[in-house]
Amino acid sequence: MTRTATALRPEEGLLLVSCCREKLVTTTPVPAFDIYQGALVPLLRDRLAPEHRARVRVLSAEHGVLAPTDPVGTYDHKLRSRQEAHQLSQRVAARLARDLEAPALRHVLVALDPLYQAAAQCLHRYAPPLTLTLLPNPSDWRGTAAVLNEWGWL
Repeated sequence: MTRTATALRPEEGLLLVSCCREKLVTTTPVPAFDIYQGALVPLLRDRLAPEHRARVRVLSAEHGVLAPTDPVGTYDHKLRSRQEAHQLSQRVAARLARDLEAPALRHVLVALDPLYQAAAQCLHRYAPPLTLTLLPNPSDWRGTAAVLNEWGWL
């Protein structure tokens, strides 16, 4: 792994991604990182070291903010309106505050669909001092990988 001048220790970075429609079908809860089978999660699961995987949060319309190890069962709920995103935003803000207020955190990579970005509007209260990188296409692995390479996480 090549480290650059902007390399981040795990505790200095946080990656927020949208959940996806493709989920593992299961009758018992599994870790959130195992339930999601589409979009960025499988790529992150396969390519990030455990210490970096722990710094990913998945934004779910059903569950709010999930850490990779949080237990989740199969569900089918997608954000469909700004009103729904607004209702979810209070839960998201409360859960993300623990991560966003951590003294070591410097940079947040945001790979969220537009309604999920609306649900995570609390992020903007923390910038600055945090640097937020908003990806224009939240499913674009190349854009995500470019930032994670700069961080020294890939």
